[in-house]
Order: sequence, then C-alpha cells, then structure tokens
Amino acid sequence: MSIGTHFSYAVTVFLMVAGLFIVIARGNLIKKLVGLAIFQTSVYLLYIVPGKLIGGTAPILDDRFKLYSNPLPHVLILTAIVVGVATLALGLALAVRIREAYDTIEEDDILARDVDDCGADRQGK
Repeated sequence: MSIGTHFSYAVTVFLMVAGLFIVIARGNLIKKLVGLAIFQTSVYLLYIVPGKLIGGTAPILDDRFKLYSNPLPHVLILTAIVVGVATLALGLALAVRIREAYDTIEEDDILARDVDDCGADRQGK
C-alpha cells in the first residue's frame, strides 16, 4: 500500500467519526442531516479508494494491458449517491413539516412538547 492509500483511509475515518459525532451530539435536525451526509460520504470513499489502482486501466482485454481497475465500486457508489440525495431530500422535507407542526427543529424542544401534550391528554380524560 502506498502513502496515498493510507491518507485516503485516514480521511475516510476522520469523516466517519466527524459525521457520527455530529449526529449524536447535536439536537438540531438539520445538523443531524448534515452529519448523516458527511458519514455517508465517508462510506463512499471507503468503497471507491480500493477500486482504483494506480496505473490500472479500464477492464478491456488487450495484450498491452496487465493491470485493470475494477469499475464495480464506482457504479455502486453512483447508485448510492442518488439514493443518498433522495434520502436527504426526504429528511429535509420531514424537517420542514416538523418545523411547521412544532415551531422548532430542536430535538429537545420537540420531545418536551410531546411529553407535555401526552400529560395534558391524560389529565383531560
């Protein structure tokens, strides 16, 4: 393995830890979605880095080429990016609806309001 490969894995681990930290430590729903997007990007890198070989060519059989790169990880990640964008769009749409219903996107405020509403419902019966 070359130094460049190790650097790529270090960046991948850094992005993974940063994204996971943002998801766990933040109460804002938009920040949580950004953390998930960062985490998802690290997974993309984890699959793409080993898929490209330095000096490798496209897998077209020819006597001139001895080293080939695998195109499958790139195709799978392209599909994952499309799914990730759709998932992020859905998450943002849900955040907008939550903002309309609760007038906040802070997780603690939403949970506190739900507890208050449940308590008021129980006392009303």
